[in-house]
Amino acid sequence: MLAIAGILAFGAVIVWMEVPYLLKNKRKKDLWVFSILLTLGLGLSIAKSMRLEIPNPLEWIAYFYKPVSDYVFGLLESSD
Repeated sequence: MLAIAGILAFGAVIVWMEVPYLLKNKRKKDLWVFSILLTLGLGLSIAKSMRLEIPNPLEWIAYFYKPVSDYVFGLLESSD
């Protein structure tokens, strides 16, 4: 529980430092991207501190490109 409070406090410090600049300079799109990425990062950090299983994005990429890879290697093997 202390780790979650620390993560949220750190996130609040980041918001306190960055948001006024973005609002002052009317950077609404940057503020949206900042908010989404900060929320995603804080959520993943809290999940990691709770020792939850976080899937590795590289596994998704490998699963997606596996058929393409098999096809290309099949073409290369048959050309011998």
